[in-house]
Amino acid sequence: MGADFSEKGITMLGSCMNWSLAVPPRAGTRCIAALLGLLAPAALFGVAPAHADFRVCNGTQSLVGVAIGYRAQSGWVTEGWWHIAGSNCKTLIEGPLSSRYFYLYAEDADKGGRWDGPINMCVADKEFKINGVNDCFARGYQRAGFQEYDTGEQASWMVQLSGEAAEGNGTGAAAQPSTGKPTP
Repeated sequence: MGADFSEKGITMLGSCMNWSLAVPPRAGTRCIAALLGLLAPAALFGVAPAHADFRVCNGTQSLVGVAIGYRAQSGWVTEGWWHIAGSNCKTLIEGPLSSRYFYLYAEDADKGGRWDGPINMCVADKEFKINGVNDCFARGYQRAGFQEYDTGEQASWMVQLSGEAAEGNGTGAAAQPSTGKPTP
């Protein structure tokens, strides 16, 4: 007798786990139907395996420009700009995270506010990848305050930009880290 999965509404699957050549043809058809019944919702709703990455989700209705900073083997690096439309997400770093700490700076392109923090790093007006965080102005870059995120050495991390970006010199502390679990 197979395991009883009746609490989950899949009693048939339990008997399929002990399937052998001695199972009558009708039982085999029922097992296949039960398995398809379990797999069909995943196919319909586009359930995909979890990927390791660093993602930023824009919970506002505005277009947001995002820059990221991190420690690489060659030293400190900042990269930008990712443009994230309202109510959308983008992956900034694909694959398992190689650093524990990441730094984010974001600007609201529509309203002019920003999400920032106390860690100064270099940025540029256009798309950029900058090595080093010192002497930003002397090297022809601007300086921006980035917010630190301690990923706890997780393989994946997600930051949700929400609320209003801070105006002027505000801290814009509306970024909320998550370990990839969707927020309701």
